[in-house]
Amino acid sequence: MSDKVYEAGYNVAVEMWGPEIAEAREKNATQFNRPFEDLVTKYCFGEVWAEDTLDRKTRSMLTLAVLTALTKPNQLKVHIKGAIANGVSVEEIRAILIHSAVYAGIPSGVEAFNAAKEVLGSMDLDK
Repeated sequence: MSDKVYEAGYNVAVEMWGPEIAEAREKNATQFNRPFEDLVTKYCFGEVWAEDTLDRKTRSMLTLAVLTALTKPNQLKVHIKGAIANGVSVEEIRAILIHSAVYAGIPSGVEAFNAAKEVLGSMDLDK
């Protein structure tokens, strides 16, 4: 993959989570995890998220549903912040999690709602 793909992926990360988080991931990469961080930046964000068939809001909504189904609360926390940056409303996040819980199971929904409540509370979006 080209450096342009890496740059595109890095730019997506900056736009979703802010420059401080993107820069920290770059700076804190070690010899051990650098190849993985590069893979995530190039492939996940540069090849997939930067591709324009689906807009970022739609991608965020799909990601929240999949992470709920897989019961991945730590990744959900990260992607809820990204979803807000990509224009997904709190009401849409709630609807995605409820819809996903019906198909993925209530325990997965419980984990997702716990993660979302924590993140939205920290962002002062859960009143």
